[in-house]
Amino acid sequence: MSEVKRIKPSLSKGTRDFLPSEVAKRNYIFDTIKTVFRKYGFEQIETPAIEKLETLTGKYGEEGDKLLFKILNSGDYLKDVPKEELTAANSQSTTKYIAEKGLRYDLTVPLARYVVQHQDDLAFPFKRFHIGPVWRADRPQKGRYQEFYQCDADVIGSNSLLNEVELILIYLKVFEELGVDVTIKFNHRAILKALADIAQMDVVKFCNTLDKADKITLNGVFEEYNKEGMPIDVQEILQSVFSHVNPHQINGFENIFHGALVFKDGRSFIHKEGHQAILDSMKIENCVRDITNEISRVKVQFDISLARGLNYYTGLIVEVKANNVQIGSLGGGGRYDNLTEMFGGQNMSGVGISFGIERIYDVMEELSLFPETISQGVKVLFVPRDSSVEEFTFQQTQTLRDAGIGAEIFLGNVKKQKQFTYAEQKNIAYIVEVGGDEMQSKKFRLRNAKTRDTETDLSIEQIIEKVK
Repeated sequence: MSEVKRIKPSLSKGTRDFLPSEVAKRNYIFDTIKTVFRKYGFEQIETPAIEKLETLTGKYGEEGDKLLFKILNSGDYLKDVPKEELTAANSQSTTKYIAEKGLRYDLTVPLARYVVQHQDDLAFPFKRFHIGPVWRADRPQKGRYQEFYQCDADVIGSNSLLNEVELILIYLKVFEELGVDVTIKFNHRAILKALADIAQMDVVKFCNTLDKADKITLNGVFEEYNKEGMPIDVQEILQSVFSHVNPHQINGFENIFHGALVFKDGRSFIHKEGHQAILDSMKIENCVRDITNEISRVKVQFDISLARGLNYYTGLIVEVKANNVQIGSLGGGGRYDNLTEMFGGQNMSGVGISFGIERIYDVMEELSLFPETISQGVKVLFVPRDSSVEEFTFQQTQTLRDAGIGAEIFLGNVKKQKQFTYAEQKNIAYIVEVGGDEMQSKKFRLRNAKTRDTETDLSIEQIIEKVK
């Protein structure tokens, strides 16, 4: 019999395992977000992790398409590849023959496909939220993984600017609940189109490059623009533009945007409809008094250099940045007007936001923002002193469970310190040891697992009352 080769256990790069305590913390984030979503009328949906590649490609720009995880066709996946393609050894042109499916890159494109397929069964405006893993073949680094969760909320079928306002208010509420100090930045795609026109660049290329500013800094962005042949005088104009963050200063840029007619829509959003609507609505909610003031740990500000490189955005774009931790964006989104048309549906305007769960988790962990009691699923640990009282102890455990209290029985004859270690690792609040005397008297000692303080002669009913 051949010897089985032992393989050292390891993870694929850019992925992570989560211990029970970590899962509890992640669920705390999910539950906080879900609660806020539901208060604003959003309903949860699910879509498959696997989509047809034709659904995914062409929606995220050239850079995004490169990061799609592709799934090899089952069976002999090379059988349909023309010989000349195999000889050329061009992976780009060969892909269409060997891979028909891929892992979803985000939750927005699957949403557009979902809406077109199920539009007869949905009530519009359709407000949905979706929580699930997505995959990107990106270079792993702090806060950036190849498998990660997104948590999205979108409104499909409404042009009202109040949808943008509501989504920003959702950001405000969620991060206030989590205690994370953030800045919410916003811009308009029409402004970026005007800047791209000035630079005489394709808007997709312009935005994709600008979107890298977090990784390579603005200086690095201009180095790439220089490689694209952008004239020095245009670079100087753009550097001047990006140095201003106050939307009211855009009036001074009228001569810069002369001839870039598309800028009118973006400027109108910042100065009149959008800017004022956001301010007025937030005053109503008592969230923000001025767009540059910090209220309840949160700041909202216009940022003309904010790009969001995804191709499908057409209007407002937003992004959330952590103020006290060096990390990428904690969330982002915006308005998209043409996505459903790509799948043969009628044009339905959409707007949405996404929470970057992995980065939010990392920020909260680094800043110790998780409540200590977060993983307290089990509150009481019953410990039988020997096997003769195990059945009786199990009955007491069930009594607490029936009363709605998380309880567990610790089986195995081990030293008392092991019991406390076990309780500590699982964040269990109380320990109840059970022996012959307890079984006879039906009275118990309730010991605090952390302080070791003890209360004696308690009935099971008194323990229930105490723990509740």
